[in-house]
Amino acid sequence: MPAPSSPTSTATSTATSTPAPTEPVRTTATAPADGSFRARFGPVSLVVTAGVSVQFGAALAVMLMPRAGAAGVVTLRLAAAALVLLLVCRPKVRGYARADWSTVVWFGVAMAGMNGFIYQAIDRIPLGPAVTLEVLGPLVLSVVVSRRLLNLLWAGLALAGVVLLSTHGGGGLGGLDPLGVAFALAAGGMWAAYIVFSARTGRRFPQADGLALAMAVAAVLSLPLGVIEAGSALLHPSTLLLGLGVALLSSVLPYTLELLALRRLPAPTFAILMSLEPAIAATAGFLILNQALSALDAAAIALVIVASMGAVRSQTRPKPPSGAQPAVEGAGTGRN
Repeated sequence: MPAPSSPTSTATSTATSTPAPTEPVRTTATAPADGSFRARFGPVSLVVTAGVSVQFGAALAVMLMPRAGAAGVVTLRLAAAALVLLLVCRPKVRGYARADWSTVVWFGVAMAGMNGFIYQAIDRIPLGPAVTLEVLGPLVLSVVVSRRLLNLLWAGLALAGVVLLSTHGGGGLGGLDPLGVAFALAAGGMWAAYIVFSARTGRRFPQADGLALAMAVAAVLSLPLGVIEAGSALLHPSTLLLGLGVALLSSVLPYTLELLALRRLPAPTFAILMSLEPAIAATAGFLILNQALSALDAAAIALVIVASMGAVRSQTRPKPPSGAQPAVEGAGTGRN
């Protein structure tokens, strides 16, 4: 997992970089190619699955907001997710340096902010435009940290699709609640911070231990706001059940998948793949919230998908000679 300059985690590094010829062939002559395909596209499939889970969870959360409010939904989502992850991972709390704890705390702050801001946004503006604005954060990150002209090109194409999708429903961003727009943009900034600290946490903590600890931090930060807004409504059985569903779809599953993906994808490629989120959100809005897709929406979706495919192709370019491993973590950086 670490970049070539890192002397630690040799077992993980060996598992991900050992040349195929040193391993026995167990199937047919096409086994090496098949393994190469999985190594290249496996992380991408994790990111796409995570995006689908997040946006369908967000659509379910919209249906829950009349019961618990935006802050209440965030509290339910993060608290339930933290409980599940702590029970499953049972992370160790000893043996970590101050820098490790600093990283995981900032990861938790980024998660709390990202969730809090985007749920305040979708409480005021439609899901599609909200996610469209939110994804600007990862796109800006991809431009800032990328050192390849091709990545800038794909980011620009994705940005064009995002801007086009911002006219969702024909009303444009000018007709949206300004506070909702501000919350969505703030969520995008926290999403970029999430990418950075998710990757750093993945390098410092084994398995999903760091994610579980960061989720607990995020839950503690969101709890007071949720209690103030929703009060005893948070404890209603049906609300708790829906909150658990939102937590599993929007936090536990996608964050785990993304943490695994960020171990093997550079931050710029991961960030550009996040441009698929508005397309997924529009689909979830259509299927669950009865939000129709226009021809303009379809064109925007096509643009972001093409940009994401370009990012995948750039990521899966032929490997250099065995003596010159490429960095897999971008420039030491590390997401919704």
